[in-house]
Amino acid sequence: MLTGALIKTTLVDYPGKVACAWFLTGCSLRCPYCYNTDSVFNSLPPEESRTEDEVFEHLIKRRNVLSGFVISGGEPLIRTEIPSIIKKAKNTGYAVKLDTNGMHPAALEALFEASDTSPDFIAVDIKTSPTRYNLLAGNTPLLNSCGAHELLERTLSCVKRLPAARREFRTVLVPPLVQKADIARMAALLPPDASWRFAPFIPGNCLDPAYNDIIPYTDEQMQSLVSYAQSLIPDSLLR
Repeated sequence: MLTGALIKTTLVDYPGKVACAWFLTGCSLRCPYCYNTDSVFNSLPPEESRTEDEVFEHLIKRRNVLSGFVISGGEPLIRTEIPSIIKKAKNTGYAVKLDTNGMHPAALEALFEASDTSPDFIAVDIKTSPTRYNLLAGNTPLLNSCGAHELLERTLSCVKRLPAARREFRTVLVPPLVQKADIARMAALLPPDASWRFAPFIPGNCLDPAYNDIIPYTDEQMQSLVSYAQSLIPDSLLR
């Protein structure tokens, strides 16, 4: 059964829309800086978890107010139910945004085989240089440092089917993982018209406790990195 935390109303998770967001449990990566450990390890407290029936009850009730439905995680594309969820949400009258870590291109490609399962907006996390993704895998068997590049390229090729205004790429500025050289390598993967959105790293409740002791970038350091990103991808912004 699909379960996850439901944000009933959000103005920040779907650009340009009043939406609700369903953060599904389960993930294929073990990013050391991740703070959403309950979702990663399927340990969301029952009182915070919402089922598919509960989510769609809310969507139906609020469709005069809401116009967007965000499917996030965790990692949604590890769940076989996602095509039917997207189709059901579209039939209910919603535009659907999908958030993904970019490691499941085959599942994403399958969504685009039919218009009623194709996401209306996609956000892809670009976490670090492709050759360093082994640092994000933990003890999961998903990938190695050589495989991430191919998976990301396939994902981005699929996402580029959408107009630039309906896709974005996201990076958290984690000091050990995102430095100037990493930004150059990540930018090389992205289309020139990409919307690249950066967020600050905020330590606390990190999956790897050692990351709680990492000193975040200063505002000046972050602006310097984002300015460099802008020289490569013009539509790069710090949120």
